Parts: sequence; structure tokens; C-alpha cells
Amino acid sequence: MSRLYRMLQEVERPLFLYVNIRWNRSTLNWLFHALSLIAGATFSLSLSLLVAIFAPEPWSSTGWLALASVVLSHIPVSIAKRSAPRLRPYQVFPQANTNRRPLKDPSFPSGHTTAAFAMLTPWMLAEPLLIPTLLPIGIGVALSRVYFGLHFPSDTIVGALLGTSTAMLLSIWI
Repeated sequence: MSRLYRMLQEVERPLFLYVNIRWNRSTLNWLFHALSLIAGATFSLSLSLLVAIFAPEPWSSTGWLALASVVLSHIPVSIAKRSAPRLRPYQVFPQANTNRRPLKDPSFPSGHTTAAFAMLTPWMLAEPLLIPTLLPIGIGVALSRVYFGLHFPSDTIVGALLGTSTAMLLSIWI
């Protein structure tokens, strides 16, 4: 796996450094920090649970689906982080900018991006008119992880695919 990571690193290096270094602005720091919080475990699980319990149908069912998607999507994330650990970009590129508290666990795949897409996909499935609003939020979460030097672009792409596919599969079963 390390050979694949080295090949990906060469391909992703210019994009990572461009987003991480060239985009570094105080306004983006605030925006990307807020987007990262949205995809954190506390917010994504709490919001999904609150909607599931208190919203009327069909939103209640959508909340339960979002909750289940976030929880279940992290099983493959956990397995991948343990079985195929990858250094975080700030550990590979000393010039990388990081946020206040850089994470130490493996980089691949992005758990925040997985959670964002697992939480947002049920809403987009329930009401397609929300796609123009929610999809940019999910993409923004993925960009925030690169912006803060915590993930390579491929980490976030895989996270988006994991979150989306988990939610879509669960929507068939639930």
C-alpha cells in the first residue's frame, strides 16, 4: 500500500500544496473551520438524532437514515485507517499549513468527509431541490481537510464515496 500512496502523493502534491498554501486566507480559515465542525462526530450525530426524534415525517425517517449512515460509514473508515495507514500531508510536506491541533491518526480515508456525505446524502435523496445547497457543503468539508493539511485529495474523494455509498445502500434497505 505504501507504494500506491507514494504514487498518489506525486500526483496529488501540486493540488494539495496549491489548496493548502496558496488559498491560505483568514476568511477561508473561518469558513473551513466551520465546515469541519459540521462534519465532526458531535454535530453530525447530534443533528441527525434531533431531526430523527423531533421532525415530522418524512424528515424524521431522513434523520434516522442520516444517523445510521454516519455510524455505519465509519466501520470501513476505521478498518482502512488500521489496515492501510497513511501519513497525513503535514507529516510528509514540512511546508504545509495546519490548523490548531493537527490530527495524529492515519490520513486515509477522511472521516470528516465520510461523515459529511453520509449525513447530507439522505437529505439530498429525500429532497433533490436541496442538492445545490448541500452538495457544496460536502465539497467544502472535503476541501477544508486539504486546506488544513490533514488529508490528501484522494483521502477526501474516498471519504465522499464511502459516505455517499453507505447512505444510498441504507436508503434501499431502510
